[in-house]
Amino acid sequence: MDVPVIELENVAYSYGGGELLSDISLKLAPGSFHFLTGPSGAGKTTFLKLCYGALVPTSGYARLFNRDVRDLDRDAIALVRRRVGVVHQDCQFLDHLPVAENIALPLTVSGQDSIAQQSNLKELMAWVGLNNRANALPPELSGGERQRAALARALIMSPDVILADEPTGNVDWEMSQRLLRLLVELNKMGKTVMIATHDLALIRAAKSQVQARVLRISNRRLQLAGADL
Repeated sequence: MDVPVIELENVAYSYGGGELLSDISLKLAPGSFHFLTGPSGAGKTTFLKLCYGALVPTSGYARLFNRDVRDLDRDAIALVRRRVGVVHQDCQFLDHLPVAENIALPLTVSGQDSIAQQSNLKELMAWVGLNNRANALPPELSGGERQRAALARALIMSPDVILADEPTGNVDWEMSQRLLRLLVELNKMGKTVMIATHDLALIRAAKSQVQARVLRISNRRLQLAGADL
């Protein structure tokens, strides 16, 4: 039996006196593909933060790679987080640095800026179709280019898990399909993928490409959505 890469057990999370999420249990198996849906404000981003240790549950247990988040000190959580690539909803870049340097930032910060890693960077940029934009500054990028750069930056450390928060929120349908195909490819390479989205058309489009479980947050709880999407 594979050990889950992420496991939440009876997790609740409260903020400012109100409970945002309640009694949530989930195991993400290695190599699985999940969609996370739910109305705006349902707590999808909070849920993802619990999945990569940016938030600690108010009650219950969150385990990353079989380690309880509460038992990890700052250095340990930093090491665990390298194994999780996160594509944020509002991808922030350093506007004075070219795209290639923005994508390589996690390498630079973790002191892994070697020649081998630089060739990985070139390969990764080609894979997301940004080779010809390597020297562009972030303000010069289109919405789709920004999202692909954000995906590349999330992948630069070769994580085991990719969590993407509304990755297709600001792009047209064609680009959202392209991003979906990249995420499906990653899953086929063995990576665990979870995409938070309110775009049901995207989920339907994925059904023919990958076996995905659809999770839904509603009334602070997590439900396994039916196949009627």
